[in-house]
Amino acid sequence: MMQTAEWASSRERSGPLDVVVTGLPSDAHTWNLVFIQLLIEDLGHHVINLGPCVPQDEIVESCGKYQPDLLVVSTVNGHGFQDADQLIRAIRSRWELAGLPAVIGGKLGVLGAEQRAGHGRRLREAGFDAVFQDDPEEGQDAGLGAFEAFIARLDAERTPAAPRPGEGVPAFPLRADSVPVAPLAGEGVQAAARPADGSPADGRVPADLAPVASAASLEGVAG
Repeated sequence: MMQTAEWASSRERSGPLDVVVTGLPSDAHTWNLVFIQLLIEDLGHHVINLGPCVPQDEIVESCGKYQPDLLVVSTVNGHGFQDADQLIRAIRSRWELAGLPAVIGGKLGVLGAEQRAGHGRRLREAGFDAVFQDDPEEGQDAGLGAFEAFIARLDAERTPAAPRPGEGVPAFPLRADSVPVAPLAGEGVQAAARPADGSPADGRVPADLAPVASAASLEGVAG
């Protein structure tokens, strides 16, 4: 399975994440989906909320249609493990969704800590990138904190780093003969002392550079 970082770089996107939030076919609860949507939107990202009792095929087709940056499955009825296992296997069977980051949270079973640990391990093995379960000992805030940290990491992985000065981009645009074109005075750079080659130092463009500078100015306006 493609790792989260590889999926993030392959998307070539920037800005807010596009997140699909959904319930499972057997879960009719809605308040948890609304809460998750508001939380993600408060973090600055876009949400498509499919709602409760969504058939598996509809969830898979929606992911194929919207091509989100993250799938979030939320369930609270205590019977979501079986539906979730089948869902993630169906998603991973689609080549275009094989690397889609997908997480699940909520109450997956009705027994104790041992079952929670087993469910979490098996769902990660089936294809979920992370499982956030209710834990009475750690409290709800611990799970929410881990969920927010996951989103922050995913957002950081998919955001291209700003180029450092001097890396791949010349200080000034180049002419066809690779001679740097100096910016005009008043455009963020003050006129310097008269250059050694005798060109004007009052901000006027030398005659042989005028066509290049004009073209560069028009290109900036058009862009």
